[in-house]
Amino acid sequence: MKTIKHILRKLNLGLLVAGSVIYMGCEKDDTADVVESPPIVEEVPEEKPAENDYKLPEIDLSNWKVTLPIGNPSEVEPPEILDYATNENLKRFMYNDSTDGSLVFYTYPESSTANSSYSRTELREQMQPGSNNKNWTFEEGGKMRGRLAVPEISKDNDGDFHRVIIMQIHGRLTDEQRDLIGEDDNNAPPILKIYWNNGRVRVKTKVLKETTASDQEILHTDAWGDDEGFNFSEEVGHEAFTLEIKVTEAKMEIILNDDETVVYDSKHIQRWGIFENYFKAGNYLVSTDENAFSFVKYYELEVIH
Repeated sequence: MKTIKHILRKLNLGLLVAGSVIYMGCEKDDTADVVESPPIVEEVPEEKPAENDYKLPEIDLSNWKVTLPIGNPSEVEPPEILDYATNENLKRFMYNDSTDGSLVFYTYPESSTANSSYSRTELREQMQPGSNNKNWTFEEGGKMRGRLAVPEISKDNDGDFHRVIIMQIHGRLTDEQRDLIGEDDNNAPPILKIYWNNGRVRVKTKVLKETTASDQEILHTDAWGDDEGFNFSEEVGHEAFTLEIKVTEAKMEIILNDDETVVYDSKHIQRWGIFENYFKAGNYLVSTDENAFSFVKYYELEVIH
């Protein structure tokens, strides 16, 4: 042991073994080696990359075209609409909000369609993608269900929110009906308009001005007037809510949040069976005020026939 100590003093060395210092000494005839245990290192699990916290809307746009408040106005049909996130014409007016998984529709007063004074960023159902010619009747029926919100909308000069149409059922003349009454397009009245109106959901439908009018006479748009409207009692405000439209022969039902329901099955609806129809959904701003605007978010949208 003396030899070892002599060598260590001479070389001025310390011995480091596996990260622990070994001390050596002697007392009288006894020798003792004191070895410090290596520090216990807890095994830290490898950090996994955080999962993406963004959400995307689960809405199939394969059977929808969209009308924009620009151009004449501009429209984008399938399949181009499927690339809305990178479409230069679309991405200002129709885009994802990945924080809540919604598809946002933005609009303001500018371009409008031939039969309206108002602008829109609105989807139009196309049962045959890329064509407006295939539609459905009340006898064939259909259902549209959506979860949506109106998070932001402008106010008028009186401080009231502007109105926005969020869902529709629009009528359409067949080519034969159009030619029969001498019209230059296939436009027919909308049998259903659903509004976001100052935080509540308001429903408007059409009624015949003369219930005794003939089948040919009721093909004319001016044969139909507006009903008094119906207001759901629940206030939805700017929060998300669910709307469902169910159509069967001679009957139309609108349901808010799977709770409150209004049903239309009068003689006016019965006569409506003469028309073809298509669903619409989105942001149809009912204002031409300067600086007016609206944002409508859709989280879910589904159509079944």
